[in-house]
Amino acid sequence: MNTPILAFGIPQGPEMIFIFILILLLFGAKKLPKLARSVGESMGEFKKAKIQMDNEIKDVMADEPEKP
Repeated sequence: MNTPILAFGIPQGPEMIFIFILILLLFGAKKLPKLARSVGESMGEFKKAKIQMDNEIKDVMADEPEKP
């Protein structure tokens, strides 16, 4: 029996259309561009913070001497 690990997968096709219509009803057509812009800016800030954290970890690892 080939049973998926997760009960729900990534939404595709009809599910995505349903989700889009639901978001449209909840937020309205006028607020969607502002909402999308806000989500995009948040993702950009998250990526910047992740890169900064990775760089800090690399710097600490480079400065730390090897232990025998």
